[in-house]
Amino acid sequence: MENDNIMQLLLDKETNSSDKLLKPDFNSRTGREFLAFYLHAKLKQLIAYDKRQAEPMIIEMNPSFPNSFSRRLITNPTKRFLIGITGESASGKSTICKAIKTVISELSMPVSILSTDNYFNDISKLISQYGSFDKLIESGYDIDAPSSFQLDVLRRDLLDLAEGLDIKAPAYLPNGTGISIPASLPVSSEKFVIVEGTATMFDAVRDVFDIKLYVESDNEIRKKRFMQRACEERNQTLENARQQWNYLESAGCHYVRPHRNSADFILNGNSDLGYFSQILEYLYTITNSFQ
Repeated sequence: MENDNIMQLLLDKETNSSDKLLKPDFNSRTGREFLAFYLHAKLKQLIAYDKRQAEPMIIEMNPSFPNSFSRRLITNPTKRFLIGITGESASGKSTICKAIKTVISELSMPVSILSTDNYFNDISKLISQYGSFDKLIESGYDIDAPSSFQLDVLRRDLLDLAEGLDIKAPAYLPNGTGISIPASLPVSSEKFVIVEGTATMFDAVRDVFDIKLYVESDNEIRKKRFMQRACEERNQTLENARQQWNYLESAGCHYVRPHRNSADFILNGNSDLGYFSQILEYLYTITNSFQ
């Protein structure tokens, strides 16, 4: 609640301020350079406020991000904004992804969502060979390894979305069959494209994203979330859920955590989502507060 109140004060200050800046011509390089400088200053202000909260949302920011993002705004203004969100299992990345979509939609900003889980390889023949998905995993097949994803297809689709082209993503059926249906999920190329999943930080696709977010949560909280979801929502047995958690914890150490330092922002998956939504509203407000 304290976080909400303080951020609301910051929002009100921006909304009610009579000291509005004249809107520059963003079609000109000079106008975009001004916008980049302005956003950089406001981002520093936001981070300073966030650090004073009882439960900050921003754990870390890559020091190189402001300059690299400024260059992106200035040199390639027509490109779609691709936002990649990753984190270990049950870290809160899907929840934060939904919060971003909700706020952006409420503000009438066009947004599309894509999950990298759609890009798992088709393993239906392997499942038939071993008898079941669980037996395939027991044999040593590592479903979270980069080699288990169609990363070439994912990269091609991301580049198309960035250039304003609609795509049809593959659809991986999460029913234990391991079937992947090529080019079956229509995804429109909106101004903001949010891509969620462990594969967003893999070497083959990481450089495509304009903003890279890594969601981090306490390990015990992650385990509690996962076990509750597995047993209550997916009707898994306690033993099966424990086995899956042990695998996901190991996979996170191998395939997700090493990319933490590649992110532009480390976000706190334990922080209040209402507060996070207010941060997004603030970012929207400062970019639309010109006369």
